[in-house]
Amino acid sequence: MMRPRVFFYVQHLLGIGHLARASRIAAALTAAGFDVTVVTGGVPVAGFPGPGIRTVNLPPVVTSDESFSGLADIEGKPVDDAFREKRCRMLVEAFQSCRPDIVILEAFPFGRRQMRFELLPLLDAIGNMAPKPFVVASIRDILQERVKPGRSEETADLVNRHFDLVMVHGDPAFATLGETFPLAHQIEAKIAYTGLVAAPPPAPASESFDVLISVGGGAAGRNLVGSAVAAARNTRTDLKWGLITGPNFPKDAFETVLHEAPPHLSVFRFREDFANLLTGARLSVSQAGYNTVGDILRAGCRSLLIPFASGGETEQTRRALGLQRLGLASVLKEEELNEATLAAAIEQTLASEPKALRLDLDGAPGTARALRELLGVRRSLSA
Repeated sequence: MMRPRVFFYVQHLLGIGHLARASRIAAALTAAGFDVTVVTGGVPVAGFPGPGIRTVNLPPVVTSDESFSGLADIEGKPVDDAFREKRCRMLVEAFQSCRPDIVILEAFPFGRRQMRFELLPLLDAIGNMAPKPFVVASIRDILQERVKPGRSEETADLVNRHFDLVMVHGDPAFATLGETFPLAHQIEAKIAYTGLVAAPPPAPASESFDVLISVGGGAAGRNLVGSAVAAARNTRTDLKWGLITGPNFPKDAFETVLHEAPPHLSVFRFREDFANLLTGARLSVSQAGYNTVGDILRAGCRSLLIPFASGGETEQTRRALGLQRLGLASVLKEEELNEATLAAAIEQTLASEPKALRLDLDGAPGTARALRELLGVRRSLSA
């Protein structure tokens, strides 16, 4: 039998979280016997989507500011109509060439409204293909709550008109879609929870740190990095600290960090073995991005979360506070972050005892099972 073909669209604009989660899902689908094509639309990131994954790279766009109010090309210039038309044409042509059994749209229509210029034409092209592939939304368990009037109604309408399945990558024991999407009841029959998409259990750490600080992609982590370096310079030198700034942390700022770091603070731009390092860390200090939290929960180490909240963002704060209620993390608010508060929070969290894990972290293989069940519906109807 031919392997089911999956056409997987993912657009990262600021950090690399969306791309990292989609890459883990793509790898799990490939391992489960799917033929996967990943379409990426952001700045290329080394190591993603991963080895053996067929990839289509659209001309990259980024957000022009942290409020995600506009799009710019890789040189920072606002995109124009010609740029949009080129991307749209490339996307639709890649879809038609793939002729997939399943199309997965990461975030849309619950997010990535900036990409409607190419995703709505793609949905039209999908509707005109015979046989029509299944259309699946791939979303986080917690959505951004800054919603303008009518947005939820528009999203529910798009789901009901175009989508066969909404895969929520979370554990409903921690968060349900209805908590951050008020019209979840209108699409309830199409919702499936896969579990959190965390990496498989990692190998033992190659080195250990008392305090391991990470900043995700690094595009929005200047304050955390600066506070961490200052705190390390004025704390106990018998503790071994590690700082991972992220691949998108500005080069000039990275050089400054290297110069200012004390001897007991090791500084890295990126570590492919980050998940492994967590298994040997006494404490992880990070923002509260979906993928980082998944790695921390998998490792089972102590966690201090400083959720990204600029530009009205609510998703990371809700995740961090939810984990704190479960006893799985401590929280320091972004607006309260400085050298002194960070040092105090680190000392307090190091003295705490980590709680046992209680959440489903197998969302990548859970996604493969959900898609197999979806394909089974078609086979049963045609039998």
